[in-house]
Amino acid sequence: MKLILFAALLLFAPYSPSIYDFKIEGLDNTQIDFSKFKGKKILIVNVASYCGYTYQYEGLEKLYQTYKDKLVVVGFPANNFKNQEPESNEKIQEFCRKDKGVQFPIAKKISVAGDDIHPIFKYLIQEAEKSGAELPVIKWNFTKFLVDENGKLLKVFRSKVEPMSEEITAFLK
Repeated sequence: MKLILFAALLLFAPYSPSIYDFKIEGLDNTQIDFSKFKGKKILIVNVASYCGYTYQYEGLEKLYQTYKDKLVVVGFPANNFKNQEPESNEKIQEFCRKDKGVQFPIAKKISVAGDDIHPIFKYLIQEAEKSGAELPVIKWNFTKFLVDENGKLLKVFRSKVEPMSEEITAFLK
């Protein structure tokens, strides 16, 4: 009887999603499977090619290369702020890989705000709101979400926070 009760509780318990549930199509047409990042921190960043913060690609790549044994950086191109990512996925890939030398995973272009927000950003924003993050959670391009080795959101960093800043690297030492 106890076993039946326990099974019923598990069956009807509310499911709480995890960052590890997400699989996203990458710019290179491979799948970015977040479950493969268990045991590492993940820095998720909404990026744009024509933003004033686009120079941060270099810092993100340096952060990725410096801490790649314990951190994965994942970029998400989005055109939600003043049409600063109007390009196609092919042009974004060329810009990121060839012009900026980016090696970290980059997803195909998605939406990070509004009615068509991608589920991964809906999840991240909900987690940030639960932790008391400043609202709106995403004000602009290059907002950074740092997730710990167990999939828990540690902190949200505004666009102006440089990738190699002590604010971020303190979590990686």
